[in-house]
Amino acid sequence: MRGWWQELAGLVLPVDCAGCGAVRTLVCADCGGALSGAGAGPVRPSPRPEGLPVVQAAAVYEGAVRSLLLAHKERGALPLAGVLGAALAAAVVAGGAYAPGATGRAGGAGSAGARDVVLVPVPSARRQVRARGHDPARRIARAAAGRLRRSGVPARVAPVLRLRRAVADQAGLGARQRRENLAGALAVCRDGARLTAGARIVLVDDLITTGATLAEAARAVRAAGLAGGAGAVLRAAVVAAPADSFGSVPPGAQVLTTPTEQKSCE
Repeated sequence: MRGWWQELAGLVLPVDCAGCGAVRTLVCADCGGALSGAGAGPVRPSPRPEGLPVVQAAAVYEGAVRSLLLAHKERGALPLAGVLGAALAAAVVAGGAYAPGATGRAGGAGSAGARDVVLVPVPSARRQVRARGHDPARRIARAAAGRLRRSGVPARVAPVLRLRRAVADQAGLGARQRRENLAGALAVCRDGARLTAGARIVLVDDLITTGATLAEAARAVRAAGLAGGAGAVLRAAVVAAPADSFGSVPPGAQVLTTPTEQKSCE
């Protein structure tokens, strides 16, 4: 009910741009441009955690992009899922998860046959979902799947990952501490194989920092046998990543400053 009221209020009441404060617009043209996907590129945190999949990010996590992500995640600006989902969809496409007309053996290394794309969001802890009133990664994944379908990509969301033990809040933890905190924490639910059968899996999240979360998600997916055969490429996509994860600010990226479902089996 809390999430429903948040979304209704965001659609009906006058709002200012969560990225820069421009009046009476959900996302202004400049801030929307920062999430256009023009700067999408592969990212690799340093140090790179073992098992991290190939990760594609749509934008640099700075300025307006950071403000928009935080407004959606922490302040309940739920209508922002649309523009964030569009950015995530751009990262999925840039990562080569779908190639119509191409042929490839299912599960083969680097194959890009025209199979369905299944977005698997990294789950939030239940206490975080209760506190925020929504699950940010899942909401953005649903928006991204809708955007992909409208562009002709057969995409769906399968929230098949679950937390099997409590984990500490990641805020303030370093890279090694995050890896230790998450080690073995995720698992694929009982119906995971059925919900992803025959599809190309893309792990998705709103943000990558150290890569510990996506590395753990990839471990769980591989352990459940969902990633394909030996040597298969597992992909991931995120809305944003720190600039130094790209190696340099990607071409076309706009770094702006601010003034002040598929059935779930959890």
